[in-house]
Amino acid sequence: MFFLQSFHHRQTPSSYPPSQSSNSIVPNRYPNRNGYIKFRTTYNENLHYLKALTIINPNTKPNNLPHPDTINHILTIITFLKSHSFTEADIPRLVHHSPHLFTTSISPTSLSPVFTFLASDLLASVEDSHGLILRCPNLLFTDVNHILKPTLHFLREEVGVSNLNRPTNRNAHLLNTRVEKMRMRVRFLEEVVGFTYEEARNVCARLPAILGYDVENNLWPKFVYLVKEMEREVEELKKFPQFFGFSLDKRIVPRHLHLKERGVRIPLNRMLMWGDEKFYAKWK
Repeated sequence: MFFLQSFHHRQTPSSYPPSQSSNSIVPNRYPNRNGYIKFRTTYNENLHYLKALTIINPNTKPNNLPHPDTINHILTIITFLKSHSFTEADIPRLVHHSPHLFTTSISPTSLSPVFTFLASDLLASVEDSHGLILRCPNLLFTDVNHILKPTLHFLREEVGVSNLNRPTNRNAHLLNTRVEKMRMRVRFLEEVVGFTYEEARNVCARLPAILGYDVENNLWPKFVYLVKEMEREVEELKKFPQFFGFSLDKRIVPRHLHLKERGVRIPLNRMLMWGDEKFYAKWK
């Protein structure tokens, strides 16, 4: 498999011109440390390739184009990602969310510990790791020992969250959240809502996404509305902590007011879980 192919036509290694012009990136004739052989391609071909992947802006002026050594470094990053099941179709998303990934400040050596953590500690398959990173590319730059490992321990051992290796948006972003921030959500449930630690832990285990919700702009306004406007008991949150997962403005408030106008009071789960068609058909 070739390291790089022209977008205009395919070439075999032997068909590359032997020219040693200044526009060529000199190949390494032996396999590099990642086990890949770099075949010679011209500087312009490499530029065309990286522009197609959106790594280089197609409108970049000639005097602002990267040096051949920089191009070669970026190609090394792409090769490394491909070795971990990423495809060329994934690259534009990574560029959009983490453009500094394709700069000389990042190297395969700095990325390797994250992939090792995902495989060895999280027990994620290659495909799962790929999916988690695509959902939260910042995982690639998160310190393994200071953030990822403590966070995984907190989620698994203290809260009891399972299946964290599944490639979901929730899992990807929770793994990238510092333990201190998640403890703030637990303290909110204890000190503000009035749960015991065990009750707060159980709520977080049932609704792990709550560990990523902002306290001031999300949890607190919903709790105040529940108690003050809806006149509901805290006990209802123990039965239905998913209440915190619904939009206050788009779901909770409209449905509460709709039922209040009709003098109807139903459990939180029936009020919020039903789809709009079923809910409004039932409570006309």
